[in-house]
Amino acid sequence: MKKTYVLDTNVLLQDPHAIFAFQDNEVVIPAVVLEEVDSKKRYMDEIGRNARHFSKLIDQLRGLGKLHEGVPLENGGKLRIELNHKSYEKVKDSFAEMTNDNRIIAVALNLSLEETEKPNGNQVILVSKDALVRVKADALRLKAEDFLNDRVIQYDRGYTGYAELYVDSNVIKHYYDQGEVATRDVSNHPFYPHQFIIMKDALGGSSSAIGKVSPNGEKIKPFVSELQEVWGIRPRNVQQRMALEMLLHEDIKLVTMIGKAGTGKTLLSLAAGLLQTEDFGYYNKLVVARPVVPLGKDIGFLPGEKEEKLRPWMQPIYDNLEYLFNTKKPGEIDQILAGMGSIQVEALTYIRGRSIPDQFIIIDEAQNLTKHEVKTILTRVGEGSKIVLMGDPAQIDHPYLDESNNGLTYVVESFKSQAISAHVKLVKGERSGLAQLAADLL
Repeated sequence: MKKTYVLDTNVLLQDPHAIFAFQDNEVVIPAVVLEEVDSKKRYMDEIGRNARHFSKLIDQLRGLGKLHEGVPLENGGKLRIELNHKSYEKVKDSFAEMTNDNRIIAVALNLSLEETEKPNGNQVILVSKDALVRVKADALRLKAEDFLNDRVIQYDRGYTGYAELYVDSNVIKHYYDQGEVATRDVSNHPFYPHQFIIMKDALGGSSSAIGKVSPNGEKIKPFVSELQEVWGIRPRNVQQRMALEMLLHEDIKLVTMIGKAGTGKTLLSLAAGLLQTEDFGYYNKLVVARPVVPLGKDIGFLPGEKEEKLRPWMQPIYDNLEYLFNTKKPGEIDQILAGMGSIQVEALTYIRGRSIPDQFIIIDEAQNLTKHEVKTILTRVGEGSKIVLMGDPAQIDHPYLDESNNGLTYVVESFKSQAISAHVKLVKGERSGLAQLAADLL
């Protein structure tokens, strides 16, 4: 049975190519959706970019025929701009106010009623990322769905970067004696490069070991770094130890970390960056950035220069730097950073068009980045640089992103099989007992 999908505006603003995601079915775009997309074209953020991209895309399809009659799509489906089913009569008894959302629902409802009168009519489905639009549609007995095609993976099934395996005690003994063990002797399941493995005695003995899968995925070897303390910071749990190993490994150019607030992502990254930039001289500069949500939006008519405008957004970074430098007086951290000159804190607003070689780059709050934005950032990384992406996918401020389709999750799943990258999910909060309890309960 063929289906007719009516798309809400937020679907197209999230993914301009959404019209191609419905196989050989019919895709209907209400006229009011075009009006809403048009109103977003002037935005200088990701939403505006997607609105402009969709506008160009729909204009190209116009060359295939009359859009109000329907034009064929490359996947065998059909796209149509709906002009004739905008009557509000069937909706106004339940939702009196004629908002744009209600007008879109009215188009879908009128189409559905028309299709039910046909012998082999299509099933009409309203597709929206707005939960209340789907609730309203359901109240009118109209089938509604979320747009799931942009999801990378179900968040709770995502890659954690490590595995806990129960093995024969002889395997653990061989690992300590030889300094390595073949992955095939541990498990028949495939391993990812730089995946961390916690081996425990299958018979309940006290022996255990921790290692890391080699870049070719064939062996498990001990950690490369032997440092137990970095700029006064010691890892407090096994996941933090894994994170420090990734951050200090020269051959790993892309590090991703996810975890709740207080798990130590920012502090560990800054400590490792300072060590390799200031002490070892591996990198010329430490660059710390975070998105001003939404990315690309004007940071406001605040007084002062760019640094003064950015200070409220970047205060969490400065808090961690104050802790690492053990500053006591107000403004002391600014004097230290000004004197060093090799630490740069900035917003991602200014990253487009740059090339960043020989630098240790930290991107905080990366869960608020879209797939396009995170691609823009990673393609700025120059030769000899290392980049760290971190955040908490459970805390997203972007209106069109969730735990499964944000840029950070996208990078984790896309790079997990690449030898140039490594990932770990931090699970235990170390900020304070209260912070950990709040993260769990709230």
